[in-house]
Amino acid sequence: MAVSSSSDLFILALGVVLAALYLFRDQIFAAAKPKAVSLPSKLSDGDENPRDFIAKMKNGKKRLVIFYGSQTGTAEEYAIRLAKEAKSKFGLTSLVCDPEEYDFENLDQLPDDCAAFFVVATYGEGEPTDNAVQLMQNLQDESFEFSGGERKLEGLKYVVFALGNKTYEHYNVIGRIVDTELAKMGAIRCGERGEGDDDKSMEEDYLEWKDGMWEEFARIMGVEEGQGGDTPDFKVTELQSHPSEKVYLGELSARALTKTKGIHDAKNPYPAPILKSRELFQKQGERNCVHLELGIDGSGITYQHGDHVGVWPSNPEVEVNRLLCALGLWDKRDHVIGIESLDPALAKVPFPVPTTYSTVLRNYIDISAVAGRQILGNLARFSPSPDAEGFMRSLNTDKEQYGRIIANGCLKLGEVLQLAAGNDIKAVPTLENTTAWPIPFDVIVSAIPRLQPRYFSISSSPKLHPTAIHVTAVVLKYQSVASDKVPPKWVYGVGSNFILNLKYAACGETAPLIAQNGSADPAHTPFPLYAIEGPRGAYKQEMIYKSPIHVRRSTFRLPTNPKSPVIMVGPGTGVAPFRGFVQERIALARRTIEKNGPDALADWGRISLFYGCRKSNEDFLYNEEWPQYIDELKGKFTLHTAFSREPPYKPDGSKIYVQDLLWDDRSKVADAIINGKGYIYICGDAKSMAKSVEDVLAKILGEAKGGTMEVEGAAELKLLKERSRLMLDVWS
Repeated sequence: MAVSSSSDLFILALGVVLAALYLFRDQIFAAAKPKAVSLPSKLSDGDENPRDFIAKMKNGKKRLVIFYGSQTGTAEEYAIRLAKEAKSKFGLTSLVCDPEEYDFENLDQLPDDCAAFFVVATYGEGEPTDNAVQLMQNLQDESFEFSGGERKLEGLKYVVFALGNKTYEHYNVIGRIVDTELAKMGAIRCGERGEGDDDKSMEEDYLEWKDGMWEEFARIMGVEEGQGGDTPDFKVTELQSHPSEKVYLGELSARALTKTKGIHDAKNPYPAPILKSRELFQKQGERNCVHLELGIDGSGITYQHGDHVGVWPSNPEVEVNRLLCALGLWDKRDHVIGIESLDPALAKVPFPVPTTYSTVLRNYIDISAVAGRQILGNLARFSPSPDAEGFMRSLNTDKEQYGRIIANGCLKLGEVLQLAAGNDIKAVPTLENTTAWPIPFDVIVSAIPRLQPRYFSISSSPKLHPTAIHVTAVVLKYQSVASDKVPPKWVYGVGSNFILNLKYAACGETAPLIAQNGSADPAHTPFPLYAIEGPRGAYKQEMIYKSPIHVRRSTFRLPTNPKSPVIMVGPGTGVAPFRGFVQERIALARRTIEKNGPDALADWGRISLFYGCRKSNEDFLYNEEWPQYIDELKGKFTLHTAFSREPPYKPDGSKIYVQDLLWDDRSKVADAIINGKGYIYICGDAKSMAKSVEDVLAKILGEAKGGTMEVEGAAELKLLKERSRLMLDVWS
């Protein structure tokens, strides 16, 4: 009975507790209830989802949305140009968007009187740019649905301008995919798809395409040209008083100006000290190749073999001075200015402000590029004389004349302004010999794109050099093509000559000045002079010089398994990443031998480097290092060299190049790829070298498969690329 009684009491008590819980459940569990979290697409009334471009268009009364897929800034530049033209031609305002900042589910909600533009570059081996990856996934994913619950874009009006380079296999493939996918979903293209070829002239391709596109766009959109106006994008104000410590004098970020710590990346480059620098070419003369070692200790910057380093140059001082004189700003060069965007959705101020006139020209905009044909037409109305205006308009409308004088002559904007005004472009620019043009500075800021970093393949491995990034840079210098208006002149690459300036300074060598004997004649000018000490002397501490840099990640990597054979083809400075590759294997070999003994590399795959240059005693890069690497890798590393301007030559007397070395070693190459499942890497010139190497590889593999270069060989190359066993790091 006692047990039964206790059980009854327990059951009764449990019933009372459960009844109380039920009656007072709201009060008891209220605090434990999870709070409702609003998803970005369903914000409270009055809150705008920052990733909703449709809402932004409606709020800003924009009728065009322009998405750009850009890796280096070029596609963004053309996107802004299209937005400006739509505004000036038709009075239509645009929302220019970085696609990774927006969601695309509501693309089907674009109103009927609106249109979407896609300005997209193809990067690497047919890949979208980093900021367009999500956009491409949405467009290509058959399971992706828009806000209406369907994969349809019926009636959506769109425009595509693709940017690429014909020397690459997958020329403009991203723009073509965008076009194809939109059309499949029922969208309507306005005009032809534009395709720009950076190998020839992106600018000319754009100019040839845009007029026809705008004509068809106007017809489909039901708008008429002439409804817009010539309104400025920016307002430039001279500031009478501003704290000097808050004025940007070339600093690339707010953290650099205030000297506060932060992550170093493309938005906040790191001023890396130059630890070592030297000339790599053995014969001193007209050509230079510079080896730099940039310190990153304590910066938080890390890198991997195969990555790229972005070096942020300034413009050469002679071009800064030339444009200051041509714009009538020499006496005001150090005036502090503020710049305000009059339409932030269309054109953001592309550099930090407040700043000065000279700083903008030196550090922030690309005045060293060849002047574009469209820009010359825009500036014609500011000409100082009728003859100058006629010349500018003729260059703008006559493609052949522009190509003959400006493009072939490699004339920068300052030089064109001098030439049009009848000035001597070979003389050192001064107020006395340079005619001033009354061009508003906001027009200059709007017309010239931001000065971009120059990228170099890193030529070291962090396994051997954890606190330094090595750069191998051949200095670009060549003569322009003469015309009836301009004699031949020396043309200098901005980034590589900036590095050459740093090398001279870091080594304590005297660099020749720009002006000698009152003349800028190329015969007296080995290279242009740069303001390498940086803003407020920030890039020089005693005798140590610095250069602002950041690292760009790459997929150009060695296989993780050292048993896989590796074939590397890199003539000239194309050898840069392969020096890093070999160092990576050296570090692994040292650890492996230390752990497993002297025979530990016996089952490693062969590493073969096919390298070429002109002469063994002139431009053989790192010739003193390769024997050491061969020794450390216990015979697993083989170097094949081709010296095109010294014997031996082919039986017919023609030169030997790296592709010839591949063919000579074809049995081992085929065995490494087919039987050894090896990896192939090509670095260097895309136009001739890379194509020739791929052709030889196709021939080798085709024959090894018992077929032809065109069928079996091409199929093998395609498969290797798909499996990331054939990788390219090339440039044109």
